[in-house]
Amino acid sequence: MPFVAVHNPFKCLQCNWCSEIVDCPGADQEFCIGCGACVLACPNKAIKLVPTPREKKVLIEVDGNPGWVSEKISLKEALIELGYKISNFPEEKGVYSPCGVGGCWSCTLEVNGETKRACVTPVEEGMSIKTSLSKSEPPKRLVLDFMGHPVGGVGTPYQLRYQNGLFVEAVCLAAGCNFRCPTCFNWSYTYQGKGRPLTPGEAAINLTAVRKELNLNRMLISGGECTLNRAWLVQFIQKLKELNPDPLACFHIQTNGSLLTPSYIDELVEAGLTDIGIDLKGLEIDTFMWITGLRDKELARKYKDNAWEAVKYLVNKYLDKVFIGIGIPYNKDLISFKEVVQIGKLLFEINPFLQIGVLNYKPDYRSKIIPATYDEMLAVYRALKETGLKTVLAWAEEGEIIGP
Repeated sequence: MPFVAVHNPFKCLQCNWCSEIVDCPGADQEFCIGCGACVLACPNKAIKLVPTPREKKVLIEVDGNPGWVSEKISLKEALIELGYKISNFPEEKGVYSPCGVGGCWSCTLEVNGETKRACVTPVEEGMSIKTSLSKSEPPKRLVLDFMGHPVGGVGTPYQLRYQNGLFVEAVCLAAGCNFRCPTCFNWSYTYQGKGRPLTPGEAAINLTAVRKELNLNRMLISGGECTLNRAWLVQFIQKLKELNPDPLACFHIQTNGSLLTPSYIDELVEAGLTDIGIDLKGLEIDTFMWITGLRDKELARKYKDNAWEAVKYLVNKYLDKVFIGIGIPYNKDLISFKEVVQIGKLLFEINPFLQIGVLNYKPDYRSKIIPATYDEMLAVYRALKETGLKTVLAWAEEGEIIGP
């Protein structure tokens, strides 16, 4: 059933994020294609999708086969009407479309000879669509804000945080995410759909320029979720290494780990990956869904289990090649003290020398939680140290770090 986005005037605070960061193809309900990008991006939950039948049909061609689909819908919905499967996991069959806002460019199709995003592109009469791109076509992704970062990420060795200087890493932020965390602190990047996408080579040139300008050795890509577009990320790391062949150069990704299969990890390490930070969002499935905002329990369980398996695989195969940092969430309104300690015990069994960072979840984006106090974070830190973990950091109030 096609949908239309409807604003609730009592919830809308006129922040304009639905027009400023969302690449909306329809300025009002008359032209809305019901893609849902504005619903995902609105920090005030002031927009919802309402089923709206479309009486008119348009004729398009997909992979050489003609088919009638509803008018005023996205290419993604048109493919669904024609029986195509839409996948949330890159190694499954179907058109892979994980972010829903057009930021990651993973759902790119060839439309009338041009690359278009299935999730936010309107269907039009007479379109000729190919669901597989030519191998000569470089992958693209929306990548934002190339800059210096003062502390790095979960996968940054803690010793570097205390070095003199304003920045420890050159960082870029990728748009799009497969999670819907209500506490997302990068949400204006996560749900960004507007902007010119970059090839891996273009992004690598920009990040390398920041490295040289600030005289840094470490280069980080975060987001959003940087792993969504696999071909893009692998080639990005490769291009970075080509531009930065010196032995001091480090290539670091910050990820939720949900998509990191063994073959994906192998590709990244072969490309040149040297450091990785993985944020584990929980151990129990209910906790994981509460923190990530995911509603599909089967998909959430797959993402959660995949992240944990990624940690194990990295430790078992690449501990001598890749620095591994693990992020654990904490806020009593999101996850229990007991569950955090259980996570610590499991990580100790995987490897007691992993760098563990306890992240103090705050009331960003849609969340109204109260940040944990210094004493609460100190208690978590001590409990994790008691599990036998050697390197534990805990972010207290106002960015103060407890540990290691």
